[in-house]
Amino acid sequence: MPKGVLFDLDGTLLDSAPDFIVSLNNLLRKHHRPALDPEIIRSHVSDGSWKLVSLGFGIEETHEDCASLREELLVEYAKNSLVYGGAFPGISDVLTSLQHMNIPFGVVTNKPLIFAQPIIENEPAFKHCQTLICPDHLSAIKPDPEGILKGCKNLNIQPEECVYVGDHIKDLQAGLNAGAQVIACYFGYSLEASDHDSNILGASHPRDLTALIQGL
Repeated sequence: MPKGVLFDLDGTLLDSAPDFIVSLNNLLRKHHRPALDPEIIRSHVSDGSWKLVSLGFGIEETHEDCASLREELLVEYAKNSLVYGGAFPGISDVLTSLQHMNIPFGVVTNKPLIFAQPIIENEPAFKHCQTLICPDHLSAIKPDPEGILKGCKNLNIQPEECVYVGDHIKDLQAGLNAGAQVIACYFGYSLEASDHDSNILGASHPRDLTALIQGL
């Protein structure tokens, strides 16, 4: 059994899709653009805000307007964060089980600190989170292993004593690059079993995570 667990945030612990669906469609309406199907937005939440703007406005991420539109999206998202979304059903039980097993947990996310920290502080399920690693703390983001290595250091464990849990192929790559064990989340936004090696364990529902972690 691992001595510590690190999680991705969006699509793993946090169902932020409802907040992003409202935020992006509000922005599209502001610019007199048609709203997007919520399921299309949901499937791209883990790809980040640049991708959501590209998707909504039909422009490349390198387009001259993309940066300013992304800033508008983030302003809108700040209004809606934790208003419509929250911890996935069952995640609170998983994190409580870790506490009972004396296994510390933390979060390593590509979400900027300005958005991630209020979520960790205000979502009751995350109250025992012992470390939060965001791009603000790093020189390189996932799939680079730097964040997971820093998270392990903060939990006072070695990477091989850690499991990293995420819902994006970059999460799995980052965990493996760090030398940690990994668990794939299929209940998130973008990952299926066919996306990764067959020897990687996967959770179809948050309730599956406790048994998978205990079995490592």
